[in-house]
Amino acid sequence: MYFRFSLIGLLLFITSCGTNELLEEVVEFPSYPSASGIEYQNKKFFVIGDDATHVLILDSSLKAIDSITIYPGNERKIPKAIKPDLEAAAITVSGQLLLLGSGSKSPQRNVGWFIDPTSKNADSIRLDTFYQRLQLNGIKELNVEGATAIPGSFILASRGSKGYPKNHLIFTDTRFWVKQSLAQITTILTSSGTDSSFFSGVSGLAYAKKSDRLLLTVSTEDTRNSMDDGAIGKSYLWIINNISSKKRWKAINPDKIIELESLDPGFKGQKIESVCITKETSDFLHLVLAADNDNGSSTLFRVIVQKD
Repeated sequence: MYFRFSLIGLLLFITSCGTNELLEEVVEFPSYPSASGIEYQNKKFFVIGDDATHVLILDSSLKAIDSITIYPGNERKIPKAIKPDLEAAAITVSGQLLLLGSGSKSPQRNVGWFIDPTSKNADSIRLDTFYQRLQLNGIKELNVEGATAIPGSFILASRGSKGYPKNHLIFTDTRFWVKQSLAQITTILTSSGTDSSFFSGVSGLAYAKKSDRLLLTVSTEDTRNSMDDGAIGKSYLWIINNISSKKRWKAINPDKIIELESLDPGFKGQKIESVCITKETSDFLHLVLAADNDNGSSTLFRVIVQKD
C-alpha cells in the first residue's frame, strides 16, 4: 500500500519562480520499513530498508510491482539487535544490484548481497576482511551508508556522528569484494556541515556520468554514535564536481549545497537516506530521494535539480 501526492510542474516553473530546483512528486509507502537505499535500472527502482526482509521493486511511475525476499520470515521488520543494517545500494559494472551492510556492528552488519535484477537471484557475501581494513585505515567508527560506481573505482561513504564527527569517502576497486585483503583503499574526509547542534552525516551516494558529479544525501540527526537513532533535523543534497580528479585529495567539500526543506516544506522532518539519478540532461539532474523517518514507513521524493 502506498500514498501518492503529485506536485507536477514544468521546467518553465523553475525559471519563472527564480529557483533552480523543483519537487515534482511525493510517494509514501506506509507498509515498507526504513528505506535506506535506492537504485534505478532499466526503468525500475530497487529500494532496500535497513531492517526490511525484502527489496521493493517499483516501476518508473513509482508504483510497487514486485519484491525480492532476502531474509525469509513472517516479520515485517528485522529486530534491531540482529538486523544486517543494509544501508547502501549500488549498481555494479556488471549490472548487478549490490547491497551493503553498514559494518557498524560485527559480525551482523558485515554483510552484502548481490541481486540479479532480471532473474531476481540473491546471493549473500561476507565483508569482514574489507571492513576491518577500513577501520585500520583510520575509520574508527565504521558506518557505511552510501555506495556508487564511477569509472575505474567504487566509492563508499562512511557516516560519522556527534560522538565521532567525521564523514569519510572511501575510494576502492570496482570489485573490492573479490580480493578484500588486497583491494586499494583511499579514505578522504568530507564536510560535516556548519550546524553545531546536529551532525551532518552522509547518508547516500549517486554518480552523474555525463558531468562527473558525485551526489551525496546528507541528514542531521542528534545521535552520538553509529548505532542509535536520534531527533531528526534537516536534510541536504550535496554536489561535488569533477569527482574523478579528486581521488587523491585529503579532504573534499561540496561545490553546491541544497537545503531540501528550503526547497519545499514537504521535506520538513524527513531524514533523507539515499538518492538515485533517473535522467541527466545538459542542464538538469532528475532524481529520486528516499527517506526513513524512524516510524516504520518509507517516503520517496522525485526532484529536478539544475546543474549550475
